[in-house]
Amino acid sequence: MADFNENIGRSCMLPPLPERMRPRNLEEYVGQRHLVGEGCILRNMIESGNLSSFILWGPPGVGKTTLSHIVAKSLRREFFTLSAVSAGVKDVREVIDRARSNSLFSGEGAPVLFIDEIHRFSKSQQDALLGAVEDGTVVLIGATTENPSFEVITPLLSRCQVFVLKSLGKDDLQQLLNRALAEDELLRHKNIEIRETDALFRHSSGDARKLLNILEIVVNSFTDGKSAVIDNKTVTGCLQENTAIYDKGGEMHYDVISAFIKSVRGSDPNAAVYYLARMLAGGEDPLFIARRLCILAAEDIGLANPNALLLANSTYQIVHSIGMPEARIPLAECTIYLSSSAKSNSAYMAINEALAVAKDTQTASVPLYLRNAPTQLMEELGYSDGYKYAHDYPGHFADLEFMPSELAGTKFYEPADNRQEDGLRSRLETLWPKYYKK
Repeated sequence: MADFNENIGRSCMLPPLPERMRPRNLEEYVGQRHLVGEGCILRNMIESGNLSSFILWGPPGVGKTTLSHIVAKSLRREFFTLSAVSAGVKDVREVIDRARSNSLFSGEGAPVLFIDEIHRFSKSQQDALLGAVEDGTVVLIGATTENPSFEVITPLLSRCQVFVLKSLGKDDLQQLLNRALAEDELLRHKNIEIRETDALFRHSSGDARKLLNILEIVVNSFTDGKSAVIDNKTVTGCLQENTAIYDKGGEMHYDVISAFIKSVRGSDPNAAVYYLARMLAGGEDPLFIARRLCILAAEDIGLANPNALLLANSTYQIVHSIGMPEARIPLAECTIYLSSSAKSNSAYMAINEALAVAKDTQTASVPLYLRNAPTQLMEELGYSDGYKYAHDYPGHFADLEFMPSELAGTKFYEPADNRQEDGLRSRLETLWPKYYKK
């Protein structure tokens, strides 16, 4: 009993297993051999001592933060860190000032400034970094789960290499599991039998942090504190009892965003705002939500209210500029507006149908009278001959077949039943009575 109580006391005082197992050097680092293997770019950078700014892009739990620490430690560089979730322009400038001051007394090279979730930095925050990166005051290492081409300003991106990290494979996860059982100061003293790993690896989803968290949860579920038998049933049962409230990389993420989208589409502003709040409270990237609003505005509201797309696009730009926590307000405004707006998917249906037809008619000839005739030969061949310039006709409309001959009479757009498109239908019925009948 004394040993059991001692182990419980020690486990309460120790950090979580992922932190205890954080690699200290490249030899302990698992995965990403295309970057850190012998002769690969990051290992060469460390071994040569020629460190330049770079961005690590990859899913959660694949070692972005750990790799940044290893790079700085290997080169004996001072290491500063900022989180884009909580840091502002003032914090960025303070760190740069400290780095500039400290580098005067250090012969080890420019300090490393690590910025986690750099995609969540606003434009003004990224602008504040630019000068220090340009003049070598700091070497920037950014970590992001989002495509940096869309989220990092061009001047900053042009000064950084982008390295893509991959989800860990089954062999990587097995290596992590073996190392934890053999080296962790608590687990190596327990009698742990691994009978099955399918559920353990499946729920980890290529994420090292998840794997180690799940392992710790399962081991701690055995009450004697000394032994544990791990199989698929045990892992699944433990996870059902310890489900996270909101996991950006897991199933809950997809459930909540699905409920959000369907609430907006279903014209329920109250439910939509609730799911928006769920996502924001859970740490979801506000730009991810803003992008979904743009898609919703085009796909589900469309021509019933063209202003919806303008508002959604403006919301995206505002969220990108100001960041959280203020971004919650324009996100809520846009969510409520889109939820309350009339709905139409007529443009969505039209382009899908047109794409399906276009795929099978890539060789259909454009009518000669619709082609330009920039040369005399083209004129002689009849290019542009017979074209009717719409503005020369009453109502700025000329009755002309614009489709290839084999698609003549094909109709893709069918106006939906709403006030905005009622006007479009009325006009189309007047112009094209053979396609749109009253």
